[in-house]
Formats: sequence, structure tokens, C-alpha cells
Amino acid sequence: MGIVVAIIVWALQIFSFILMARVLMTWIPNLDYSNPIVRFLLDVTEPVLQPIRNALPSASGMDFSPIVAFLGIWVLRMLLISVV
Repeated sequence: MGIVVAIIVWALQIFSFILMARVLMTWIPNLDYSNPIVRFLLDVTEPVLQPIRNALPSASGMDFSPIVAFLGIWVLRMLLISVV
């Protein structure tokens, strides 16, 4: 059981890094969305961010879904680490 939890925690950490790259990517003007790295970041993170975006109320054009996703990942990691 411990190794499975460790792998899940590790995967959540990697996803956090990917999500951070996605957030930082938004600061780049004139980003080429056909770039394979950009496409990868969008394809991996969008299935998590879109449902959060749909659930959150509109906030004057601000997208708080990454913050909610980071908090959810943090809570999930803490729960998993406390199990081990």
C-alpha cells in the first residue's frame, strides 16, 4: 500500500509542476499555441481546470481555477501522506 501511495503523491507533484508551467505560460505574450510543448501543457491540465472553471462563479475575467487546483492537490497529498 505504501508504494502505491508514494507513486500517487509523486504523480501529484509532477502534475503540480506541469500546472505551474501552464500558469507561467500565460505570462508569455504572443504564445504559439501550435507548439508541441504548449499543446502538451494545455492537453494535460485542461481536463482538471475546465470543471473547476465551470463550478466557480465568474470573477471579472480572472481565472482562479489553477489556485483551486493547487489547493486540491495539496489537500489530496496531505491526506495521502497522513495515511502512510
